[in-house]
Parts: sequence; C-alpha cells; structure tokens
Amino acid sequence: MARTKAHRKKRQVVIFIVLMLLWEAGSESIHYSVLEETESGTFVANLTKDLGLGMGELAARGARIVFKGNRQPLQLDPQTYDLLLNEKLDREELCGSTEPCVLAFQVLLKNPVQFIQGELQLRDVNDHAPEFLEKEILLKISESSHLGTAFPLKIAQDLDVGSNTVQNYTISTNSHFHLFTRNHSDGRKYPELVLDKALDREEQPELRLTLMALDGGSPPRTGTAQVLIIVLDINDNAPEFVQLLYKVQVSENSPIDSLIIAVSARDLDAGTYGELSYSFFQSSNQIIQVFDINAVTGEIRLKRMLDFEDIRSYHMEIEASDGGGLSGKCTVAIEVMDVNDNAPELTMSLFISDIRENTPDSVVAIFEISDPDSGDNGKMTCAIQDHLPFLLKFTVENFYTLVTEGALDRESQDEYNIIITVTDLGTPRLKTQHNVTVLVSDVNDNAPAFTQTSYTLFVRENNSPALHIGGVSATDRDAGANAQVTYSLLPPQDPHLPLASLVSINADNGQLFALRALDYEALQALEFRVGATDRGSPALSSQALVRVLVLDANDNSPFVLYPLQNGSAPCTELVPRAAEPGYLVSKVVAVDGDSGQNAWLSYQLLKATEPGLFGVWAHNGEVRTARLLSERDAAKHRLLVLVKDNGEPPLSASVTLHVLLVDGFSQPYLPLPEAAAEPAQADPLTVYLVIALASVSSLFLFSVLAFIAVRLCRRGRAASLGGSSVPEGHFPGHLVDVSGTGTLSQSYQYEVCLMGGSGTSEFKFLKPILPNFPPQVTGREMEENPTLRNSFPFS
Repeated sequence: MARTKAHRKKRQVVIFIVLMLLWEAGSESIHYSVLEETESGTFVANLTKDLGLGMGELAARGARIVFKGNRQPLQLDPQTYDLLLNEKLDREELCGSTEPCVLAFQVLLKNPVQFIQGELQLRDVNDHAPEFLEKEILLKISESSHLGTAFPLKIAQDLDVGSNTVQNYTISTNSHFHLFTRNHSDGRKYPELVLDKALDREEQPELRLTLMALDGGSPPRTGTAQVLIIVLDINDNAPEFVQLLYKVQVSENSPIDSLIIAVSARDLDAGTYGELSYSFFQSSNQIIQVFDINAVTGEIRLKRMLDFEDIRSYHMEIEASDGGGLSGKCTVAIEVMDVNDNAPELTMSLFISDIRENTPDSVVAIFEISDPDSGDNGKMTCAIQDHLPFLLKFTVENFYTLVTEGALDRESQDEYNIIITVTDLGTPRLKTQHNVTVLVSDVNDNAPAFTQTSYTLFVRENNSPALHIGGVSATDRDAGANAQVTYSLLPPQDPHLPLASLVSINADNGQLFALRALDYEALQALEFRVGATDRGSPALSSQALVRVLVLDANDNSPFVLYPLQNGSAPCTELVPRAAEPGYLVSKVVAVDGDSGQNAWLSYQLLKATEPGLFGVWAHNGEVRTARLLSERDAAKHRLLVLVKDNGEPPLSASVTLHVLLVDGFSQPYLPLPEAAAEPAQADPLTVYLVIALASVSSLFLFSVLAFIAVRLCRRGRAASLGGSSVPEGHFPGHLVDVSGTGTLSQSYQYEVCLMGGSGTSEFKFLKPILPNFPPQVTGREMEENPTLRNSFPFS
C-alpha cells in the first residue's frame, strides 16, 4: 500500500511538471495565491503592472479572464483592471484533499490575440475540526493479550490539509493503556492503543475511554470519540487473509450491484472464534457510498455508478474479525478504467457575429475544446465544413481561433452558418457540434448600375409642360444607405443647350419630365446623360445616355413657293393655243415644315374658269392641259389649286394661277383694254415711241443672248455635279424649282430661241426643260411699258 501511494504521488508530480512546461512554452505565466474564505472583491494583483503593459492597454485590448467551466473565481475591475476575487472560495470544495490547490486560468487579450497562463493557489485555513466517523469505537480485547500489544483505532477525518489537518491523538487517563500515534506512508497519522497492564475480564469486563484528535492549526481544533473496550476470553488465533493486497480493474460503466472482487481470510480457531466477519476498516464516506461488502462472503459489490472523470482509483482496507475479537486486514486497490462516455465540450471565449466585407483575416471566434476522458478517448479533432471562406487556427492548449480566409463579399453571400465539429478519437467516437451564424455587413463597393446603357424616349411636339416622358432605373447591389440611389441630370456637352429648362428628373425614382412644350421644327432630338449616385461613403456613381426624340405633329400648313402670293400683280402663265393635251402649263411648288407623312403634299384643282380644260397632277403639282385648245376657248383663265398635307387632321393652302391663251409670241398677248384706243399721237410722239421700241428691242435681244449663254453654262455645271441643290434661308422671288421637298420629281424652265431669217423679232415656243426665270417685272413697269410686257411674257 505504501508503494502504491508513493507511485501515485510520483505520477501527480510528473503530470504537474509536464503541464508547467507546456504552459511556459505556449505563453507567459503569472502566479498568485490567496487564502481560502477571503471575501469577494478582495484585491489580488495589479495585472497591468505584472504583465508589463501600459496604462489603459488592458482596456484597449479587451482583456478577459477565462476559467474552465461555469465558475468564475476572479474578475477584472472595470475601472483599474486590477485582479479581484469574484466570490468567496472554499478550498475543500474546489480541491478536496489535493495539495497544493491550484486553479488555472488564462488572460485573453485581443488585437492582437494573446494568451497569458495564470495560476491561483488557494492556501488552506484551519476552518474544519477533526471528526470521527463513528462517535463510539468498539474494541474487543482478549484478556490474554500481551503487554505492549497495539490495538489500532479508527482515525479522525479533517478536510483541511498540511499543518491544519490532524497532527496528534490523545487518550483519557487510565491504568491499562497509553496512546501511540503512528505516521503512515500516505502522510496520515493513525492512533494505536498500547497495552500497559494486563486485562482481567472478571475484574473489569469493559473500559470506556475518550479519544481526542488535534489538528495543527492556531489555535488547534479538536474532535473526540468514545472508545468502548470489551475484554474477551482467550482467542489465540487471529484471522489471516489469503492476500495482503488485492488489485482489480473495473470499467467505469459497470452496472450497479456488479461484483468487483471477493476477499477471503481464514482463522484456525474453532467455534465462534473461527467465525469470520468482513467489513471496511477505516474507510471514508466516499468508499462506503460507492462499495458494499458482504460480511459473510467477503464479496465487494458496486452500490452506484463509477465515474473515471471524478475518481480514477480507490484504496480501501478490509478487516476480517473472528468471534473472539481478533481481526486481520488486507488492502484492496481498485483502478477505474475509462470508457468513452463523455462527448467533447466547446467553450466559447469570444464571438463576433458581424464581420465587415472586404476585411481579410478577421477574427470571428475564439474557443476552447476539452474532453474529460483519458487516452485516445480524450484526444480530439476540430473542424468546420469545407468550401467555406473560414479557417481554424490552433493557438495554445486546445484553444482555437476562427478567422476569415481572405475577404468576404456580402453581395455573393451575406450570411454564413458555420458548424464547428469537435470529435474525440475514442471507440465509439463521440462528437459535439456548435453552430455559429456570421453576418457579413455591407461596404459601399458597388456603384449603381443602370438597367440599360442608353435610353431612347419619345415625346410628341407641342406637349403640355411637366409631361412625364419616361424614366431611367438603376440598381445597387449594396444594402442600406449604400443601395439608396439618387438620380440627377449631368451637365450637357453642349454648353449652349438649356437642358435644365427642357427636362427635369425625379431624384428618387429617375422619372423624366418635359418642362415646356417642344417644337419638332426647332428641336428634333435631345441627348444628355443621367447620373445615379448612391448614399455610401464615399459615394459611387454611374452614368447612362438618354436620347429624347421629338415626334412631329401636323402643326404646319403647306407653304406655296411658286407662284408667289405676295399681293403683287398676279403671275400669268402663257399657253399657246396650239399646245397638245398634257402640255405643261405651270407647276405649283409648295413645302411643309413638318416631316414624314405630315409633309406629304397632294394637289387638287378646286376651281377653274372652264372645267375640263386644265388638270393638276396630285403628286407633283404640275398643271397641264387636259385637251386640245380651240378658238372658242376663252383667252384668260383663273385656276384655284388646293395644296393639302397628309397629316391628321390635314392642313392645306390654296394658290391662284392666271393662264393666258396666246396664238404666237409675236403678237401682243395681253388683252386690249376695253376702252377705245386713243387717237394717234402727234408726229413727235411717234418718233419717240419708235426710238424707245428700238432701244427696248435691242436691250431685250442682248438680254436674251446673255440669258441663253448663262443657262448653257449652268446646265454644263449641273451635269458635272450630277444634281442641283436648294439654297437655305429666304427663297429669292425668281426661284421656282425646289429640290428635296418630296413634291417635285424634276424642275422646269422655258427655253426660247430667235428664229433666223424671218426678218422679224419673233420668238418661237419650243419645249419645257430646266427652268431659269429672269427677274420679275413689277406690274407698274408693265403698265408703263406695254410693249415690253407683250414681248417678255415670263414672270
């Protein structure tokens, strides 16, 4: 038994040394000691000074005291960060008979993470008195006992340790015995009664003494028990066990009432002196509560379940007593064998549930794992699910840190459910799972994105002010204020474009409105950029192009370019009576400021002096003869032509044409006035008229030649250019052909030539070709010079 106790103490020392070496290798270590039963809040140490840290550094690094389990013996003062007792501590409750009583703890610092190992030693105070489990100790001593025979007594229990436990025993004064205190190998002291004077049952059949136990406290505490000594007849053979030491291994999951071991002793005496009774000798309450011994058979059975994690071995002494009062003793050593009946435990020391995105290597949690089993049953592995952007890092002494692996992206995944699985290596394997939910908080890392890179909107001209013309839309993948989008109009590239007076945008929803009526003829398209900005910090933005196309409305009536309707003398078209049917009399030229079908023009003859003589082509406005002319047809005709567009509703304009039928270009074509001719002038007037006529004829001939030469040059230039163009701006009075209006397929002019060899200044009508009109002659000039008027009928 002494060797077993020495072996156990040696193993405890080795384990303690290994733990100390591990702690020193993993981190710094601090040691403190306090007396048990010290009041809560008592100052223990200045932690800042002991750790060599600066003022306020413990607070800045979020210092915490971490103990195993739910108990928290120490606390940090929130103001000074001094180490204080959190509660009154009872050494006997925390450590029992273990000495020294050391409570391990860790000081956890963040930013960066640091573990500092600490120990708190509880020093014993003498707060328990020795106590005998039995208030009366019965001894049966044969009267034939020899002097000097020692009779062991049951010891007193003292929960204190060291010098505060039982140090001495005394016995009340008597003439037969004195007390001897024996030191056991386990450090305990055992009292023995030593016979000084022979007993005589007939003289004194029994003796009653008082046994007192004293501890080493100051002042010492005591406990007493009565010793009843019954003097027996002679019994000269004491029981002897077959083995002095029984060793047995028992699994901790053995059922109640299972047989642990059976001890056996023999006695050579006969009769009642040879009848043996088995019992526990000097056993603690712990053993009595767990085991039961059959007094007759010596079988030791289990009274309640064993727990390896609570007590790993039991040592007890078994006494075999015969009927004569003699006894023998043996020792039973029971080793409890561990089974994997405890799942690993996980204790969370730090947990941060909200992690900012785009922040790599962020600490999410710090936790400790433990398993009270031993061997492979107590070895553990720790893991999380695969394919998660998190890592488990081992720190010191079963502490792990859960960190992010790289930067998280909230837009890809805003929440992670992490399952931490701790598995032991026992058989069968047991595991514990702990779920943590990590939320990824948003960072403004996404600019608003428009649903389209460009938008095309349509609005009809002459719209009402503040008309809703459409909208733009942008989304932001961020959350909260980072996803709230504000719309705005960006400054146009053209600084002269009054964008702010034309269009407005709703800053909240991106709806666009036309602020005033638009005119297609003034502005056919409007192009600008719209910005979308979020409310993050810093704010992010994007742009989209918006094109607003103004749709034409039929708000412009046709405008007649030829013949002019300016209130001057009406334009008269000359038609020879010999003209064939379909002869081109004139062409009505008109334009429309609108576009599309609103500018498609059609022509219609509304009224004519003689219906059926002339016709108007609907698509090009050409006025042609419908039949052959006769002498019976009136010489002067008035045509009313309607020009109408194709809009809805259609708009129109009308023009009046004057047509004069003539027999030839050499005679006066205009009708003679109705009044009678004036009488012939005097001779000088005739001379003047002849001179004037000759001058005018010469000038006219020169003009015609110049006119023909210019036209030939222009025709050559037009042929080389492959077409003709219309000058922009105001149309000159003599210009009648219009290109690009969609109403004329070609242009016309009258070509004249001088007939040679006729002896007269006579023009012959040839055919209509490209037009070229000389400058107009006003009505007043024609009235003043009727000869010129008759000779040059083109106006």
